[in-house]
Amino acid sequence: MTLLPAGTFEVDVGTAEFGNGTTTVHRQIAAGSLGTTAQLSTRQPATDTDVVRHDTGAFGSTGTVVAGKAVLRAAQQLAERVLEFAATQLGVAAAECSLVEEAVVAQGKRVLLKELHQAASAHGLALVGEGHFEGTPRSVAFNAQWFRVAVDPGTGEIRILRSVHAADAGKVMNPMQCRGQVEGGVAQALGAALFENVRVDASGRATTAAFRQYRLPAFADVPRTEVVFADTDDSVGPLGAKSMSESPFNPVALALTNALRDATGVRFTSLPLTRDRVWQALASRAGEE
Repeated sequence: MTLLPAGTFEVDVGTAEFGNGTTTVHRQIAAGSLGTTAQLSTRQPATDTDVVRHDTGAFGSTGTVVAGKAVLRAAQQLAERVLEFAATQLGVAAAECSLVEEAVVAQGKRVLLKELHQAASAHGLALVGEGHFEGTPRSVAFNAQWFRVAVDPGTGEIRILRSVHAADAGKVMNPMQCRGQVEGGVAQALGAALFENVRVDASGRATTAAFRQYRLPAFADVPRTEVVFADTDDSVGPLGAKSMSESPFNPVALALTNALRDATGVRFTSLPLTRDRVWQALASRAGEE
């Protein structure tokens, strides 16, 4: 992380941004430690070992927790170095200095960050911070899903009347982004629970290799999911955050089959819960009675 000539900050991060929102979250983490706003902190998705150290990869919910903790450590180191240099310019102790937006203040005195950059450059200094996190230890996120469903025994149609998902992501960095991740995870899991079925023939060839044979949920197939975040603060993750990402997928099929059992009295043990399978199971149960 570097103080730029304009008095803004730039952070180079090895992890990849592919729509998971880490670019925004990393800027938020950096801004919080540097007493500025996310607009004055730019994040470069370097993903290049010529620029930054090796990254473990953007998978397993590492964007916020692992790369985010590295960003936090880099921001804290840079903040310390900026305050120490500012103290020499203001003639005060570093402990008396505070970072505010675009400046450092102490005892009624104020020096702009761009002025600090100029002074540091004149002394041949670069105000830079570096942070690294190996990814261990890490805390585990928790998720719970609840459904209210209606089932038509004559057709096997399942209609989701209400969907509620509770997530423990620690201190949520960006509620809008995290809510979107949860909603997306539930939608993906409903695809696996209700529609998607990979069929393989005797020779091992997938016969559902095209969308014409492989049913994916459309927007109209996915219900609105109410998302509730637990009020927790993790002691391991950066600023109290935990991971989230893939974990909303996990409880969806289980919650749906439990709701289906409560509605019909039949326990379904295989997926997907297509209409023909549901109808056949309900018809068989009715025939036995």
